[in-house]
Amino acid sequence: MLEQMGIAARQASYTLAQLSCREKNRVLETIADHLESQSEEILVANAEDLAQARENGLSEAMLDRLALTPARLTAIANDVRQVCVLADPVGQVIDGGLLDSGLRIERRRVPLGVIGVIYEARPNVTVDVAALCLKTGNAAILRGGKETYRTNAATVGVIQRALKECGLPEAAIQAIDNPDRALVSEMLRMDKYIDMLIPRGGAGLHKLCREQSTIPVITGGIGVCHIYIDDSAEIEAALKIIVNAKAQRPSACNSVETLLVNQSIADRFLPALSQQMAESGITLHGDETVMRELKGPATLVPLKPEELDNEYLSLHLNVVLVPDIDSAITHIRQHGTQHSDAILTRTLSNANRFINEVDSSAVYVNASTRFTDGGQFGLGAEVAVSTQKLHARGPMGLEALTTYKWIGFGEDTIRA
Repeated sequence: MLEQMGIAARQASYTLAQLSCREKNRVLETIADHLESQSEEILVANAEDLAQARENGLSEAMLDRLALTPARLTAIANDVRQVCVLADPVGQVIDGGLLDSGLRIERRRVPLGVIGVIYEARPNVTVDVAALCLKTGNAAILRGGKETYRTNAATVGVIQRALKECGLPEAAIQAIDNPDRALVSEMLRMDKYIDMLIPRGGAGLHKLCREQSTIPVITGGIGVCHIYIDDSAEIEAALKIIVNAKAQRPSACNSVETLLVNQSIADRFLPALSQQMAESGITLHGDETVMRELKGPATLVPLKPEELDNEYLSLHLNVVLVPDIDSAITHIRQHGTQHSDAILTRTLSNANRFINEVDSSAVYVNASTRFTDGGQFGLGAEVAVSTQKLHARGPMGLEALTTYKWIGFGEDTIRA
């Protein structure tokens, strides 16, 4: 089954690579319209997935990731329309010039070909990936988690009808709708057909892909994100940022999981933090020293050492006292996942040190970690957030789904 999907995807990619920007935008507009006009089909499938997930005891964080509503589906359709207005990178000349040999050479952006994406309970990923791949002339093979297979199948069905309406091969966007996990291992060996593989899920999925895939893998999306509160930080402003970074959408990979607090301001900052976290419904985890200083109404839980490596994805937050910025940077290097980390400070030298020494895909000064997102960065919908360094890093938008080729123009030119 998968080999036939691979053959069809490869063939579809040849067609997509020839489309003009106008033709690709027409497809995206049709998909957005179909997502709204045929939303009932997707919402019914999603309700069935949700009911099954509750029976299986999925956490509230996972249920939130899985759930679609009419408002969320409309937002997803609007995200597709937003991709239409983004510049198409395909065909862009990156650089070039005239060589001494008389050959005029240039590097030009081209589609990667076929993108494989393995993801868990995030049905919006299906549409995000489809939109970005189609805009860049790539075909896609999608494998969502068993929790979302009904939703994904319905969504891809809508997308394929839009493709057919536009005279394009339905195999341009395909989903593996069989929840059998053995198919994941088979997909990881489809290097004959898939050019790049993107896993979006937990550490176990990433480890599996790194160890078993014969396809180049882009890993990321696991966010043990930190905020360091420097001794010069303004407490009121810091609390506002912390609430946003944790409570706006706790299940997102860019939500903060650990606060690193300069111990010289602990006596002033921690009581204020306790009050604010109680009002925001956030449970704090800290060691004995932190527990003593966190006077006030917040719910407090003793911090276990292994929780410093936790991606809670819920309203739980670690609090750790550090003596200085050196200790904060050391902690992030030890426990971070190179996703998103921030410093709250009014000291320029400390801000610059943090920027230069924290090796994450996104680093913030006096801002929430929640900005690490393709839409927020002006990239449109993202296919993933990469925490590695080769090919792409941070939110992966359109350019990250292209490669380039060298083109030489001669006038009957030969090498001397």
